[in-house]
Amino acid sequence: MAIPSDEKHNAITESDISTTAQKHSVQTAQVNAAGDQDISAEDVIPRPAGWMYKSFKLGPVKIPWYASPPTQLFIVALVCFLTPGQFNAVNGLGGGGQLNATVADNANVAVYSTFSIIGFFAGSLVNRLGIRLTLSFGGLGYFLYIASYLSYNHNANSGFVTFAGAFLGLCAGLLWSAQGAIMLSYPPEQSKGKYISWFWMIFNLGGVIGSLVPLGQNINSTAGAVNDGTYIGFMVLTLIGTVLALFLVDARHVRRADGSKVILMKHPTWRTEIFAVWEVLSSESYVVLFFPLFFASNWFYSYQFNDVNGAVFNIRTRALNNVLYWSSQIVGAFVFGYALDIESVRRSIRARAALVVLFVLTMVIWGGGYAFQKQYDRAATEATDYVTMDWTTSGYAGPMFLYIFYGFFDAAWQTTTYWFMGSLSNNSRKLANFVGFYKGIQSAGAAISYRIDALKAPFMNEFASNWALLAGSLLIAAPVILTKIKDTVPIEEDLKFSDETLEDVKGPGTDTELART
Repeated sequence: MAIPSDEKHNAITESDISTTAQKHSVQTAQVNAAGDQDISAEDVIPRPAGWMYKSFKLGPVKIPWYASPPTQLFIVALVCFLTPGQFNAVNGLGGGGQLNATVADNANVAVYSTFSIIGFFAGSLVNRLGIRLTLSFGGLGYFLYIASYLSYNHNANSGFVTFAGAFLGLCAGLLWSAQGAIMLSYPPEQSKGKYISWFWMIFNLGGVIGSLVPLGQNINSTAGAVNDGTYIGFMVLTLIGTVLALFLVDARHVRRADGSKVILMKHPTWRTEIFAVWEVLSSESYVVLFFPLFFASNWFYSYQFNDVNGAVFNIRTRALNNVLYWSSQIVGAFVFGYALDIESVRRSIRARAALVVLFVLTMVIWGGGYAFQKQYDRAATEATDYVTMDWTTSGYAGPMFLYIFYGFFDAAWQTTTYWFMGSLSNNSRKLANFVGFYKGIQSAGAAISYRIDALKAPFMNEFASNWALLAGSLLIAAPVILTKIKDTVPIEEDLKFSDETLEDVKGPGTDTELART
């Protein structure tokens, strides 16, 4: 492709572009710290005029332009760091930081019941309303949810906590579908594992820092509930995240390093986006085999947070366990995200290896959990004379490492599941619906598991349901992983679920292959 004479100031010749295309496979392996192609590729591809397309240097580090995938993902990760990250920190304390876990169980049933319905159709809402609005509105729900616990500390109004949970379910469905669409459709195809990894690490850093707040405030306490200051701190952080979401750019303005754009619907309507749910289910019917995988992905939270951390340990040790749990998620996301993007191994082979590794981890880590669960039951922990474990208690090291591995496993499961979905398409519209299915079905599982816990099911029964669901869902998803995940997805295939053309999405000075990434 020749460059017009009036663009010679960009110093790009027909020979340059030809050479760039020929060396594309090499360039895509040269991923910089920001997640896109090598800086030399950025320098030769012209971008639109305007402040959001200007990169700059901070010392020796080159900062990507504002409307680049790495920058936008970083902002989304910060939003989730400040909103669901703090929700995780509160819930990770067991019972939402309350002495009685029943109120938190009922609130979480409301959260995930609403989430499961809204989440399933959230992709259509995100595609119609846009990323910024849905993310910002989603943050409001986390603020109100944490505020309801502060209120409960003073008036014991459990109804308000349950209402806040239901409202959060509505908000969370929108936030997570928008987040998933950005994380899976913005990055180059060969960098999706890294993008998922970066998001998950920053997001879970919110859980780590959020957990340090109650740890610092309750470090000398052996009580069962957290104080007002803890909840107020969480509320401030979630409000900041809600406002930060408004600083994102619309998806149509995003440009990758090769100049290509995100595949969208140019003219979305309520009708096209509502019917898109059924269009995805009918054309990609194999995705239903992922539904058990989605269902199992949050099923274990009620057990881990309430029946392990909340039942066995005192408040300061629960806070410490929370820090360790979310810290290990950062490690797990890093290990799996980068392993899933090893370019020397074909993507189809990486997918199969990930399936095997997840199954082995499920057997080993949850096997250790079974050994620990045999040591106590619900009746013992709810007895008035039960002495909760402190970090100074003899024998604490074993349960501590188990909880660390539970966190690592969660990150491995979530990172790999997202990567599986991202390997099936690069179309933002389709991926928003995939993530909507994921979060909706995931939330249905969580709602049921929290309800089972609220009904005081035996701890061992809850543990067994977790182990069985996790292992079984991997076996059911295996046919999709083995047969549908290819080494690449042709751009023509991605454009089928959009009203855009190749000319709309490929970058200036790029051929079809360059536009692919």
